[in-house]
Amino acid sequence: MNLIIKDFIDKYYLHFNARELKDAAKAYSDHIENGGKMLITLAGAMSTAQLGKVLAEMIRQDKIHAISCTGANLEEDLFNLVANKSYKKVPNYKDLTPEQELKLNETKFNRVTDTCIPEEEAINKISKYVIDVWQKAQKEKKKYFPHEFLYQVLDNKDFYNEAQIDLKESWLIAAYKKKLPIYVPGWEDSSLGSVLVANNNNRNNISLDIVKNGLNYMNHLIDWYKTTSKDSKIGFFQIGGGIAGDFPICVVPLINQDINDGKVPLWSYFCQISDSTTSYGSYSGAVPNEKITWGKLNLESKKFMIESDATIVAPLIFSYVLNW
Repeated sequence: MNLIIKDFIDKYYLHFNARELKDAAKAYSDHIENGGKMLITLAGAMSTAQLGKVLAEMIRQDKIHAISCTGANLEEDLFNLVANKSYKKVPNYKDLTPEQELKLNETKFNRVTDTCIPEEEAINKISKYVIDVWQKAQKEKKKYFPHEFLYQVLDNKDFYNEAQIDLKESWLIAAYKKKLPIYVPGWEDSSLGSVLVANNNNRNNISLDIVKNGLNYMNHLIDWYKTTSKDSKIGFFQIGGGIAGDFPICVVPLINQDINDGKVPLWSYFCQISDSTTSYGSYSGAVPNEKITWGKLNLESKKFMIESDATIVAPLIFSYVLNW
């Protein structure tokens, strides 16, 4: 029996988190087919987990219309692009001793669970390109969002000579080609954020004022939501928790409760893949109904919470939506 992934899920994912996955995937597909738009959020280490292999195709096929992500996910997609062959896999990472961890540090391999990012081949290589666009912005006395600086790096045709994987596996390149809005709250908590601060303190003396901050991002998100919601219902697909999800979902109550120039529709679809435990008081683990009390979702909003590993669940849902 040869089943595509969509048919396999429809046939066998019948109960518990499997059923929730199927229902969320079907509702996602229906939302897009009915002309809806989708904002997705990326927390955790999704780029280092190479989610771009399927996420990029979701972007190319217009199944995603805006992204909110951590600074790490923004940059690590490009780290993987230029240094994939130098990444070190550590399948026995749970058994590492402190001495073995120190050895990785000394050899400049930064570990993310079972994968080590090579500092020289990845971080330092990307930094050279980013420093160039930072210096250009400073010279021209201009300010840009963090993702816009990386879009400028992707404007440089020479950069693509650095690629070690198929360009189609980079979700950032797919987003760049679509000119997707990307929101990166708390970007300073990233490797490139540290690089900028370092270059503010060394002989390069790059100004920190060249980077627009999270408050500027929220203003942009307000405009995007108000414009987009005039013609389309908007869904919210959240991978993990943290600031990547908490930040953008607040745009609706901000508009409706804090800005006095008319109301916008609430999020019409919500799905979160989470491994956080609700009873610990974690907002990342809050069930969707709690968001009704905050003016983010309403009774008609499609709501799903899949309590599982995002590296397993997200590719399955995306494959379902892509009809693979």
